[in-house]
Amino acid sequence: MGREVRGGFATFFTMAYIVVLNPLIIATVPDVEGQFIGDGSTPNVPLVAAGTALVAGLLSILMGIVGKVPFAMAAGLGLNAFVTYGIASQMSWEAAMGLVFLEGVIIGFLVLTGFRTAVFNAIPPQLKTAISVGIGLFIALIGFVDAGFVRRVAAGPPLELGIAGSLTSWPILVFVVGLLLIVLLVARQTKGAILIGIIATTVLAMIVEAVAKVGASVTPGQPPNPEGWQLVVPQLPEQIFGFNNPLVLFREFDPLGAFGSVSVILALLLIFTLLITDFFDTMGTIVGVGGQAGLIKEDGVLPRTREILLVDSIGAAAGGAASVSSNTTYIESAAGVGEGARTGLASVVTGVLFLLAIFVSPLVAVVPYEAAAPALVVVGFLMMTAVREIDFTDYEISIPAFLTIVLMPFTYSIANGIGAGFVTFVLIKAVKGKAREVHPLMWTVAGLFVIYFALGPIKAMFGLG
Repeated sequence: MGREVRGGFATFFTMAYIVVLNPLIIATVPDVEGQFIGDGSTPNVPLVAAGTALVAGLLSILMGIVGKVPFAMAAGLGLNAFVTYGIASQMSWEAAMGLVFLEGVIIGFLVLTGFRTAVFNAIPPQLKTAISVGIGLFIALIGFVDAGFVRRVAAGPPLELGIAGSLTSWPILVFVVGLLLIVLLVARQTKGAILIGIIATTVLAMIVEAVAKVGASVTPGQPPNPEGWQLVVPQLPEQIFGFNNPLVLFREFDPLGAFGSVSVILALLLIFTLLITDFFDTMGTIVGVGGQAGLIKEDGVLPRTREILLVDSIGAAAGGAASVSSNTTYIESAAGVGEGARTGLASVVTGVLFLLAIFVSPLVAVVPYEAAAPALVVVGFLMMTAVREIDFTDYEISIPAFLTIVLMPFTYSIANGIGAGFVTFVLIKAVKGKAREVHPLMWTVAGLFVIYFALGPIKAMFGLG
């Protein structure tokens, strides 16, 4: 039980950023009518933060009770950005969240009919392993980028080390110290290594900020500060307790509004994009985290897959209904697994902490990326160790596996990596005259991914922009 509780805390602390980050993405951008979520003329970040915590808490608890696995849920990054900039820019927020709700209903229907579970079980075991390894690389990269240890640049190479190639800021130093601390604790097999590392690094960050007065990396109305803290400034908040009633958001979505705002074809394409991304991002996550937890059997089947996927589909619909964007299973759950979590109790603990975050959201905002990101890097290493299970002498599986692994971090998308691996796998089998060895559902999914990758030309063909 101690491991489950520690795992639940570790997962929460690596996910808690979503309570701050999700509203910063979806609550600060007006829709096509100039309105913000909550039908207001100005952003209401605290309200959306409370809604984000409420839905994440309830769904994580539901996953723990029904799915019985240490998989926590919250608003999906990437999906929320697509809803904000790809959907709300063409219709009202109510209509955009209505599309998210419809996508959740559709994906839930696919679970109940057995289609989603059948697709999951049709994937070759070594390709599932590649998904896990790819996600390990992906979340390690996320950790490095979130902490500012690796950064995007306007010109030159796509990424560089630190600031102009140098590790010259206090926040980066805090990240490095936190990473080394967790590495040493994990190497010594210390119980609670990841959680201890996150808490200790947060305390160190608060001390550094109190002494050095580093400030935020981005402050409205001021020039960017590349040496500042990412996401939040680690300092004790002026207000510890606060409450915004998130239930008012549940009356803001319109399931059919999109079809009156844009063409039916465009609305369907937007739903399809949401569905395909949600479908396979979740599949990749449960394969990766389930594999790391040792929950996947030798035949590649994860017990209670149907229940897990059903709760995940409820998350998409609930996120749309609550106007906080689609909720999905989080890859950061691997932090709890790395702490020893193996059952749904860890998810229940994480869910309860999310519910408490509704009332103490100022404290949740104390943890900067630099303190949480070291855990993601270490968990990425733990997930990568499964690469030894892939037979790289067999090109029929190793080439698709390679593309699955590298395209996740290189394109910053789990779905892109899975799609590339699936399409390549069936093509190689077909060219070698082994098409019958491929499960029919793999052919179906590969065909759907071809459409997914060709959405740009398809939209252009129909003049949808």
